[in-house]
Amino acid sequence: MSKSFEVIERVGISTESISDAIKSVLKEANEEKPVAWFEVVEQRGRLTSDGSVEFQVKIKIGRKL
Repeated sequence: MSKSFEVIERVGISTESISDAIKSVLKEANEEKPVAWFEVVEQRGRLTSDGSVEFQVKIKIGRKL
């Protein structure tokens, strides 16, 4: 069994919460290939043109090779 991992970065976006942004990006990544671990690297947000808050998170995802 390999003890090596690939590491990718993704940005999750949600209008609900930081937590929802993390969950949505992890779910999407896990559908492609199983996720072994993740690390939240950056949290940020923005106000959209209609005044809504958009939460954004950058995460590193580790996957077994």
